Amino acid sequence: MLETVNRRQFLTTAGVSALTLLAGTNRLLAGAAKPSGLKIAYSAITWGGNDAQAIADLSALGYRGIQLRANAFGPYKAKPSELKALLDQHHLALAMFSSGNVEIDPAKEQSTIDMHVAHASFVKALGGSAIQLTNSARPKDRLPTTEELKRLATVMNEIGKQTADLGVQATYHNHMSQLGETPEEVEVIVQAMNPKFVKLELDIAHYKQGGGLPEKAVKQYKDIIYALHLKDTMSPLPDKPGDPKAYKFVELGRGNVDVPAVFKALDEINFKGWGIIELDGVPEKDKTASQCAQINKDYITKTLNHPL
Repeated sequence: MLETVNRRQFLTTAGVSALTLLAGTNRLLAGAAKPSGLKIAYSAITWGGNDAQAIADLSALGYRGIQLRANAFGPYKAKPSELKALLDQHHLALAMFSSGNVEIDPAKEQSTIDMHVAHASFVKALGGSAIQLTNSARPKDRLPTTEELKRLATVMNEIGKQTADLGVQATYHNHMSQLGETPEEVEVIVQAMNPKFVKLELDIAHYKQGGGLPEKAVKQYKDIIYALHLKDTMSPLPDKPGDPKAYKFVELGRGNVDVPAVFKALDEINFKGWGIIELDGVPEKDKTASQCAQINKDYITKTLNHPL
């Protein structure tokens, strides 16, 4: 009889322990950051050219990658090993390099190509593998023509062909006030791009301001997206919250972009590239670039439960 009671107590205790362990495991799983192929980087643009400080700050915050801009080319083009050593010291990968504008004027084509190829060589020396291409030639008094949009793709294709020989991927960045502002314009450009040489760097805030749904674009362009700019915008005019021409960049989660929907779409397409948080400038004067990066980190890791 005593043996039976002890056996019953043992089984009961074991069952309770198993349930407790299972509950604890479930709590841990619920609170843990979900695994994802999306890698998070941060753009140095917010530091206004002080790249060394940006590198130090982003490393201290735990970011894995950084986007540098063409301003770094001047002081380091003859000594890229120094900049690479700084990145290595702070355990930051060069996720993307802002290479500048692509001119569609035939008279400027060769100089444009030469500039971007030189930047690609610089990127290769830094251990990076991609450059970002933008464009500043949007007409001020009319919509761009289909021919102009296709011309942009043609020049980018040639740039991408030459940078590919260096092992560097050329990517097109959609942008307000440039060619490729609206979803319709982006579509024309993408369709004219040679996917072998040029991929898409989808900027979710510019796409939203241009009238599109970035979460839809993620799925639409899933086969050609190389990286994304993770950004948010809000209207600085309280009486015009939806004005596409009135906007300022703010930290993730503060604006009009449905960032959770973008992350959901990225999960659904099993995206494994870089998502680069970019904030063109501090939105309020009482903040620092580092504080903004911390706010963005908290949004990514706590609100979206995604690891850096």
